[in-house]
This record gives sequence, structure tokens and C-alpha cells, in this order.
Amino acid sequence: MLVKNHLNKYYRHIAAILPLLIITVLFFALFLYNNQTISLKETSRKLDKKNFDLAKQLERINSELKNLKSQDQYQINQALEKKIKDIENTYQLAATDYERLLDLKAISNKTDKFDDLFAKSLKLLSKHNYASAQAVLTDLSLQIDSEKSRIAAEFKPTENIPTNNNPPNSGYSRQSVQSDSGNFLVDIISADLATTRVIIDTASSSDCQDNCLALPLSDYVLRNGAYAAINGSYFCPSTYPTCTGKTNSFDLLVMNKNKTYFNSDNNVYSTNPAVIFGNGWIRFVGRALEWGRDTSIDGVLSNFPLLLQGNQIVYNGSNDPKFNSKGPRNFVANKGNTVYIGIIYNAAMDDSARVLKTMGMENAMNLDEGASTALWYGGAYKAGPGRNIPNAILFIRK
Repeated sequence: MLVKNHLNKYYRHIAAILPLLIITVLFFALFLYNNQTISLKETSRKLDKKNFDLAKQLERINSELKNLKSQDQYQINQALEKKIKDIENTYQLAATDYERLLDLKAISNKTDKFDDLFAKSLKLLSKHNYASAQAVLTDLSLQIDSEKSRIAAEFKPTENIPTNNNPPNSGYSRQSVQSDSGNFLVDIISADLATTRVIIDTASSSDCQDNCLALPLSDYVLRNGAYAAINGSYFCPSTYPTCTGKTNSFDLLVMNKNKTYFNSDNNVYSTNPAVIFGNGWIRFVGRALEWGRDTSIDGVLSNFPLLLQGNQIVYNGSNDPKFNSKGPRNFVANKGNTVYIGIIYNAAMDDSARVLKTMGMENAMNLDEGASTALWYGGAYKAGPGRNIPNAILFIRK
């Protein structure tokens, strides 16, 4: 009975505080809910702000992209590329015209009008007027061609020059040769290898890449006691602007009288032809690489193009305007053990090959020409003296 009374009293206490407990639990639950709601709202607000910031960044990037597109960088780059190309083309044209003008000065002292045109082109270039400068330079090029043709025409055969398609048996001859491409004036020197030694002399004693030595043809003749001579291989004249850093140098294979090989390690032009002079014999090869480095011979000289080989024309034409224009064409050739050097006047390269074929040459190779043209015989120039040259072919009596 006592226990029952205690239980009843306990239940009455529980019943008294139960509403308070329920209210406390509900209040705490409401507090947690409110805090969670606030936290969710804060998170949502932060996410909204972050999204807003990203949107602003995207908008800014998009704006920059539109700005770049509105500038049309491709067109700007294209315009810049065209400008650079115009500068390069105009410079190249100016350099080429200047070099051709120098060549003209070597054969004429009446170049005032050409000098004025070139000066005009430089003035236009200084004002960045490339189109007008190119137009003036193109006109200058045409006028130089016309003047060179006029001068070359002065070397046409006349009634006083006999027509003879056969080369001289020995010595020097000036004659008219009637080929299938026309009538041409020819200066030619003949030498029998039984009585003549052919050598190559060089101004420099060894390979040279820049500021190389060059001499007039007469100096080569005098210091070797030669009776005949002609200028040798192509080279880079000191007066040419495009030859800066390689003045008077040549990249072709040469063995001089001292048995020194030039450009032996340079294979850039090893596929070009060469002529080899031995004791009593001569040989032409289509490619210099076909020849070793034998020093028992008298000389080697490489140049281009090869005109004749085995009695046949092997020159097939060229896109080089210098080869296709009229002018003096210098050559070295042979018929058996007889060597010939000389000049065919007012001829294109194709004309030169045909003239030499008409004269019965077995093999022939072109030599440097233009302002380098020089031919010596019997104590005097037959043509030239031309500019100073780095190497020469010489005839010396045995």
C-alpha cells in the first residue's frame, strides 16, 4: 500500500512537468529549424553571389571577345603580312636593279637617267610608298634591259668581220658565226694542250668567306707569264648590296696552280659541272661531285651551266632572266685535246650553246659574264678589263 502511494505521487509529478518538457522540446526543435533555415539561406546567398560573380566574369570575357572580333585581328595580321611582303619585294627589286645598274656602269658611262630613276625609287621607299617605288623600279629594270640590248647590238658582225663557223687552229680570232639561232660575233682563243698548260689562279691562297681578294685579269696574266686568259667562276662582287658579309667569295669547287682545293668541304654546289685540266688532256664532268681531290692535275674549275657534252647540247633553258637576256657569254670548251676560251656577243645562254655546237665543240661550259667579262691575248685585253675577279683561267706555254 505504501509502494502504491509512492508511485501515485511520482506519476503526479511527471504529469505536472510533462507540459513543460514538451514545450522545451518544441522550442529547441524550432530553434534548430530556424538556425538551419538561416544557414541554408546564407549558403544560398553565397551561391547566388558566386554565380553572379561568375556571370560577370563571363560577361567581361564575352565583351573582350567581341572587342577582339570587332578589331578583326586576322585582317590586321593579313595587312601586316602584306606590308612586310611589300617591303621585302621592293627591297629585293631595288637591290637587283642596283646590281644591274652597276653592271651597266661597267660597260657605259652614260647612266645619268638610270641613276635619277633609282634615286627616285629610294625617295619613294623612304616615304613607305612601296607601290610607287615598285613601279619606278620595274620601269628602271626595263630601261636597263633596253640599254644593254642597244649596247650589245653594237657587237653584231659587220661586213669587215668574216663569217667562219670553224674555230682557229691556234691563237686568237674574231669572227662571225652563222648558227641556227642567228649570226653572232665571237672572240675565240685556241690552244693545243701538247704545247700549252692550262692553270687556274686565285687571288686568295685558301678558302675565304668574306672580304676575299680579287684582282684584274691583267695581274693574273703578268704574275704567271700567261699569253692568254679569261675570267673564271661566278662570285659575289663587293659592290653588290646582297653580297654584304660574303664579298668576293665564291662557293664553287676550284683547284688552283698551287694544288689548293677551294670549297672542298662545301657541297652546296657539288651538282654543278666542272672542267679539269691535265697534262695534255681536258675533261668535263656534269657534276663536280664526280671528281675527287687529285692534285696531280693542273687545275679544276666548276661553274654553270654546262652547254655541250659529247657533241650534244645539254643546256635545257632556265627561268633565270639573266640567262635569257642578250649579252656577252663567256665560255671554256674543247675539241679533242684543243682548249678554247672566248666570248659570244649579244647572245642569250641558249644562243651560246647553239653557236658552240655550230663551231664543232665537243664539250663547253659557261663562265662568269656581264661586268666580269675579260679576255686577254697577245699582251692586251680583247675584252674588258671588267671588274676585279677572284679567279681566272690562264694559258701558259710549256
